[in-house]
Amino acid sequence: MFHGDRSGALLAAECVKIARVTVGVQVVIAPPFTALAACAAECLDSPLGLAAQDIHTLEDGPCTGEIGAETVKDVGCTWVIIGHSERRRIFAENDEKVVEKLDAALSAGLKPIVCVGETLAQRDAGHALRVLRLQVDAVSPLLSEAGVPVTMAYEPVWAIGTGKNASPEEVEQTHLAIRGWLGERDAKLARVACILYGGSVKPENAASLLACANVDGALIGGASLDAASFGAIVRSAFSRPAARSG
Repeated sequence: MFHGDRSGALLAAECVKIARVTVGVQVVIAPPFTALAACAAECLDSPLGLAAQDIHTLEDGPCTGEIGAETVKDVGCTWVIIGHSERRRIFAENDEKVVEKLDAALSAGLKPIVCVGETLAQRDAGHALRVLRLQVDAVSPLLSEAGVPVTMAYEPVWAIGTGKNASPEEVEQTHLAIRGWLGERDAKLARVACILYGGSVKPENAASLLACANVDGALIGGASLDAASFGAIVRSAFSRPAARSG
């Protein structure tokens, strides 16, 4: 997630090169709204996917300053991030709002990346799994009904931008739990779900995280601002057995 349409386009062009040489790994970038058009031009006729960082639930009407699903689709997005930790934490988006946005994304034919994660306070209180289960259970009925492949991202809030990391063992256990909760709703949904990890992923730890059986890729923050770092992470995904996403 980077800033500025010109710098965004330059970085997108580098990401296109990365995506072209890592066939079999789905690479998606999520620039800010102001850079979407410039990045869409770079992504044209390439394997690089384009995502919006968020959408509003209303396409028309009194929603000044917001951008709807159809609008980002018209710009060139095929993906959208739903329920990012910053949306939940800073803008107080609850599970109900996340479901509304997910519904809007699916109705527009966008591929959602649904984020779930616990705060440090919730983790320290021993409530991490309960919080995650509530978040997963909120969206799984709609995902099951839609019948589309689902991409979810586990992003522990305490590990985002802090340099802290959950260990590969902790990440694997959490991803396995998420897949299990999806399976309680829909066995096929759980089988095809692509579950990403997002929490201070960088070249130094990407390989060990992506080696986990239930980690299908990464939701990359700060490291995505540098093409060399981002490329190194994508190559880690490319070299893992049965690579599916990055």
